[in-house]
Amino acid sequence: MVLGDSSGGNPNPNPDANQAAAEDDTSIDVLARNIQDTLTVGKRHRFWETQPVGQFNDLGDSTLPEGPIEAPTPISEVKSDPYNLPALYEWTTCDMDDESTCAEVYNLLTNNYVEDDENMFRFNYSKEFLRWALRPPGYYKSWHIGVRVKSSKKLVAFITGVPARIRVRGDVVRMAEINFLCVHKKLRSKRLAPVMIKEVTRRVHLENIWQAAYTAGIVLPTPVTTCRYWHRSLNPKKLIDVGFSRLGARMTMSRTIRLYKLPEATVTPGFRKMELRDVAAVTRLLREYLGQFAVAPDFDESDVEHWMLPQENVVDSFLVENPETHEVTDFCSFYTLPSSILNNQNYSLLKAAYSYYNVATKTPLLQLMNDALIVAKKMDYDVFNALDVMHNESFLKELKFGPGDGQLHYYLYNYRIGNPLRPQELGLVLL
Repeated sequence: MVLGDSSGGNPNPNPDANQAAAEDDTSIDVLARNIQDTLTVGKRHRFWETQPVGQFNDLGDSTLPEGPIEAPTPISEVKSDPYNLPALYEWTTCDMDDESTCAEVYNLLTNNYVEDDENMFRFNYSKEFLRWALRPPGYYKSWHIGVRVKSSKKLVAFITGVPARIRVRGDVVRMAEINFLCVHKKLRSKRLAPVMIKEVTRRVHLENIWQAAYTAGIVLPTPVTTCRYWHRSLNPKKLIDVGFSRLGARMTMSRTIRLYKLPEATVTPGFRKMELRDVAAVTRLLREYLGQFAVAPDFDESDVEHWMLPQENVVDSFLVENPETHEVTDFCSFYTLPSSILNNQNYSLLKAAYSYYNVATKTPLLQLMNDALIVAKKMDYDVFNALDVMHNESFLKELKFGPGDGQLHYYLYNYRIGNPLRPQELGLVLL
């Protein structure tokens, strides 16, 4: 889940980057110090310094309490009219149930959303994915916000929120997850992004929700944690051909293909696709597992049915059912987020699986995730991506994941966490 047009979840993270890249000192203190040192006073985060978010100057101040930064205001005092846009533009609410509107959103994102730093890849969220991501239980259509050109009605900008319950330490907080902030490339100088963020905030406040979660590939005030994507080649020849990765030193293509070769079949007895009848069991597994992390979603069965039940080319979930007792003991999942391959004559799409939520209680996590890689390979994915959150770090190197060169920063709006979290303390994956 990326707030802004930056390269969060970089589609081209170079999985063969030097191992040291994954072990740099990326503590929040160091990031904050580095970013402040490189910014002139006039270019500091003027917008974010006006918002109720953790500020760089607050780092290390133990007198500041954890929890909401600003108290809720009466709904009657929330601004009732939308914020003013430049004269040529107007607000629109994007109904994702409407095929033509969904197609407009898809085209805007496909042509203008997150690219890698070298402009070789751009995220390509499918229309099915967008509908899944934006219509969870209890969603608000009014939080799917677009900007149109008044004269042509062309959609040129987009931002969304969806409701979520997120537990921060011992408190379950109603939040909005903010995503898909996208401005047409030709309008990036119009300063639309800050007014769009203020407008989605206003609409969230109208539902008596005062906190939010979001991610970005750039450092803003102030990350609650910073994660790194790791990448496991499934189709190494294609990845090398399109420039996603490169041949290692003293490696040939045939040796590289052998290095990443996977077994033909999964090895765990009772490993199968999740079905509707499994929702209650998967919910129990997830709730117990996520309870150990400082920040994690508070899923109920309706959430699990929506987010985890398999949908073709959107999300895939597998579990381990004990063949004798029929107890569901383990769970793994990944979602599908392809990237358009730009300026390549032979390939147009990179099919990527992103690790979602995984719970291992009886099966070793290493074995469970290797089975996930096997099924992803059989489904023709080119690469399997995973953040170093939760317990993921325990399998990354062993299963031949390589560290990417981009970072993903997690943020909370109007909620302060006393000490920045390590990635392993985070139990939240944002799309």
